[in-house]
Amino acid sequence: MSNTSPSKSAPPGDRIAKVIARAGIASRRDAEVIIAEGRVTVNGQVIESAALNVTDEDRVAVDGVPLAPPERARLWMYHKPTGLVTTTRDEQGRETVFDALPDDLPRVMTVGRLDLNSEGLLLLTNDGELKRRLELPSTGWLRRYRVRVRGTPTEAQLEAMRGGLTVEGERFAPMQVAFDRQQGGNAWLTLGLREGKNREIRRAMESQGLLVNRLIRLSYGPFQLGTLAIGEIEEVRTRVLRDQLGEPEMADETETRAPGKPGPGGRKPGGKPAGKFGGKPAGKFGGKPGGRPGGKPGEDRGDRPARKPYGKPGEDRGERPARKPYGKPGEDRGDRPARKPYGKPGEDRGDRPARKPYGKPGEDRGDRPARKPYGKPGEDRGDRPARKPYGKPGEDRGDRPARKPYGKPGEDRGDRPARKPYGKPGEDRGDRPARKPYGKPGEDRGDRPARKPYGEDRGDRKPFGKDRPDNDRSARREAEQAERAEKKKQFLSNPGMSLRKDAKGAPKRGSARKGGAKSPGAGFYGSRDLSSKKPTKP
Repeated sequence: MSNTSPSKSAPPGDRIAKVIARAGIASRRDAEVIIAEGRVTVNGQVIESAALNVTDEDRVAVDGVPLAPPERARLWMYHKPTGLVTTTRDEQGRETVFDALPDDLPRVMTVGRLDLNSEGLLLLTNDGELKRRLELPSTGWLRRYRVRVRGTPTEAQLEAMRGGLTVEGERFAPMQVAFDRQQGGNAWLTLGLREGKNREIRRAMESQGLLVNRLIRLSYGPFQLGTLAIGEIEEVRTRVLRDQLGEPEMADETETRAPGKPGPGGRKPGGKPAGKFGGKPAGKFGGKPGGRPGGKPGEDRGDRPARKPYGKPGEDRGERPARKPYGKPGEDRGDRPARKPYGKPGEDRGDRPARKPYGKPGEDRGDRPARKPYGKPGEDRGDRPARKPYGKPGEDRGDRPARKPYGKPGEDRGDRPARKPYGKPGEDRGDRPARKPYGKPGEDRGDRPARKPYGEDRGDRKPFGKDRPDNDRSARREAEQAERAEKKKQFLSNPGMSLRKDAKGAPKRGSARKGGAKSPGAGFYGSRDLSSKKPTKP
């Protein structure tokens, strides 16, 4: 007779705190506090200890309200921005990721953590068991990160991280490290690791003399950040989650939403909706939160009727009529009429009329009229009138009038009036008035007022520099900037005006002339119309 007694079997059901947490009332720790306060009843009896297992047959109520049926295990992907703390409550009053989540999202927990200055993919779930399973290193899922560090890492530093490190007595497993590129004084790296210790990447980099100034999580196992925008959230399809976890029974779990809880929605941090989860979300893992399996023909569709098969012509389509064949001209199309051939000019088109040939000038076009030739001036154009020659002044232009010459002042311009000379002050300008002299202070400027001196002795001018009274240079600079902004605003509203003015405040050459407005865009380049480069006809 053996003296070993059989071990007692574990009681059926789940812990009462876990059941309350699954119902979305509170976390397990808070549920234990609620139980200790005597606010929970099981089958009408108040309990005071969380050391109790309950089954589906037990009636559990919190504050007299029966618990709703538990929701199915669900998973969301969230693009966490920087500046949010991954915790339920922060002692310093900082904003948390839960403050930025949609109000109509059920109570969720984070899978792993991202610190305050890290960003990227953060998984959320409503199921504690799923959270624990995804966080275990035994899952073997690789977590990839993009890391920007200050400085230029050496191959020896990267090789040290690939072999594993011991930092402050804590052992870090080997990491996958790849150098991407150098960008100024920073370098970009791609890291992969299969464990998630506290600030592991930052501490490993600091041990090698590298300072991390940006950290982005790209993926968590098979779940990719992809094109998910910052602050947006997207639910993972039940089918995808089931395939990744290898649990086919997840498709049969109840998907009833708790009474009074609306469908989940997404929004960016700040409270603005970022999309509806009730519809079909964008992205690889987006799907209908209802979780009803769709499936291809022959796949399991749950309580839906089996999907009728579809196929190509000749394949079995079940009770559906056989698909009519389609094909190219000459192929068998069943009871469909033969497809009419198509082809190029000269090819057989069946009972269709022959295709009329097309071609270049001089080629055979059948009963179509010959194509009229085109060409440059002087080339044969058939019955088309010869192309009129074009050319520069002095060249033969056929029956076109000779092109009027253009030139600089003093050059022959034909019957055009001679170009008026321009020059510096004192030079001959023809019948134009002599150009007024300009000069330095003290030089003769004709009837112009003498130029005010600059330099040490500035006459009645205000001094510049440190001796400037009231140091009003900043005020004058602000006034000039405001004036330039006002001129630019006027120019944009009236492109025909000029922003340049002379000393008296009148528009300089290039503004609208008498007899009409300028063309748009001529404000800085005079009155020429720059919209066309074609020469003006005489």
